[in-house]
Amino acid sequence: MKSYKQLLLANKAWSMELKEENPDFFKRQLNGQMPDFLWIGCSDSRVNPEQMTMTPPGGMFIHRNIANLVNEDDINLMSVLQYAVAVLQVKHVIICGHYGCGGIMAAYDGQVDGPVDIWLENARAVRENHSAEIYNAGDREAQVNRFVEVNVRDQLVKLAQTKTVQAAFAAGQPLALHGWVYDLRDGLIKPLMEIDARTRLETIGQPERVLL
Repeated sequence: MKSYKQLLLANKAWSMELKEENPDFFKRQLNGQMPDFLWIGCSDSRVNPEQMTMTPPGGMFIHRNIANLVNEDDINLMSVLQYAVAVLQVKHVIICGHYGCGGIMAAYDGQVDGPVDIWLENARAVRENHSAEIYNAGDREAQVNRFVEVNVRDQLVKLAQTKTVQAAFAAGQPLALHGWVYDLRDGLIKPLMEIDARTRLETIGQPERVLL
């Protein structure tokens, strides 16, 4: 059987299982969504946010891109952020990087071209801004791991600086930003840092290492 047909069969099995457990499950889905979380993660096929957090449908609003980058020129992400924060009123926004990120490795090595090369300009800026921190981390693997971490740090700060987040903070809306790293080696998410309305962004330093 062709692999794409396996996806359709798996979908039928998934639907049947949910309806057996709760006959009204899909009827309730029609009533709208009220997720508490916006997840901004990498497009890597090994990093499935709903699966690795055991979050059911409706519990998480999701945006994914290569190397989990935040760019105010990215209308897609900015639209997702605006809708999640201003309309859905999510209480938590998570940026999650991961060990073994191909985008971060490409930004580290510099051997890439085309649209990906343009997209990774943001990540290369992180590499330059934290060059001493990255290159003093140890061997190549340790350096890339540290790059993953400081990239999450910089993207979270960028997220906090967006008009959408600043407006939510100013309005007293309950909102917290979380920087996490997913470790492919053990399947565990490792918290790196947090930002809320009381955080002074100019005082944020280097995060502690969580990938060792």
